[in-house]
Amino acid sequence: NPLILHDAKQYEALDLAVWEDQAWRDPWVFQHPDTGDFHAFITARIDHGPADGRGVIAHARSADLLTWEILPPVTEPGEFGKMEVPQLAAIDGRYYLLFCTLVETTAAARTQRTGRPPVTGTHYLVADNPLGPFRLATDQFLVGDEIGSLFAGRMIQGPDGGWLFLAWRFMTPDGQFLGELSDPYPVTIDQAGNLAVDWQSS
Repeated sequence: NPLILHDAKQYEALDLAVWEDQAWRDPWVFQHPDTGDFHAFITARIDHGPADGRGVIAHARSADLLTWEILPPVTEPGEFGKMEVPQLAAIDGRYYLLFCTLVETTAAARTQRTGRPPVTGTHYLVADNPLGPFRLATDQFLVGDEIGSLFAGRMIQGPDGGWLFLAWRFMTPDGQFLGELSDPYPVTIDQAGNLAVDWQSS
């Protein structure tokens, strides 16, 4: 299979003195609706700034899915140590970029800025263009808690056109690993375009 090779000139390479692993994985590949070329959003880290806030979504572009050009990230750093398992969803003229992260990969600067305790779960950014620039619409996670009840969420469109959220049932309240697939939860979208999932009452 063709590889999207890491570019150490733009993204952090493995340095165990700085971070626990090299973040270059989880590619979300899609075809641009206007140009027809292909793009990949990738879990990555930049190579500068506080170590706990270097997480970004990297960007690569290809005309044929064989040869890839590595481009600057489509997100800004500073909030998370890593932003995993990206997904792009186009809904009502907006583009939502989902990602997941952990309590322990939340930047201290974010916790200080928001005054919110870190959570494990799935959050999102929004843009008017499939290639960004993406911004956090809200500091309230789409689905998240300190336990890590649900992780690595995905949004899918149901037969009726409505959107549903599924995720990996990650941890129990007493810290035991589950590793199960959740039930689908309806996604609601308010007039401002903010997403919400009512998962805790189910």
